[in-house]
Amino acid sequence: MGAPASDEREVLILDSEGLSRLIRLDRELHKFIALANRSGVRALCSAVTLIEVQHDRIKPSEFAFARSRIRVEPVTEEIAKSAVELLRAAGMHGHRHAIDAVVAATALEQKGPVVLLTSDVGDMTKLCGDEVEVRKV
Repeated sequence: MGAPASDEREVLILDSEGLSRLIRLDRELHKFIALANRSGVRALCSAVTLIEVQHDRIKPSEFAFARSRIRVEPVTEEIAKSAVELLRAAGMHGHRHAIDAVVAATALEQKGPVVLLTSDVGDMTKLCGDEVEVRKV
């Protein structure tokens, strides 16, 4: 990710796999986030992603550290409506795709170039189209 072409800052969004790796102290991802932060890139996740990654093996201290490295975007009514439209447009539905649609809607709401790190490149590309650069994490 290079310098922004305008006043808009680049955005890096983590889905549940990206946030899980950050929580697990994945070295490559931590280096990537540190570089992004130093470069002025906004690293973030959707508030719903915080819920999605929770399980008994997560240590609260590791979660808090990972959470301190990124900004959390709220799930607003506008994002929920956008997520519904994205699901309809992609021919997707149900709880299996609901969180992905919220993450995609969050990505599409951002100003500036957006990179989404995900383990589900196929579905996220369907939902985001070509407006978001979707990369495998």
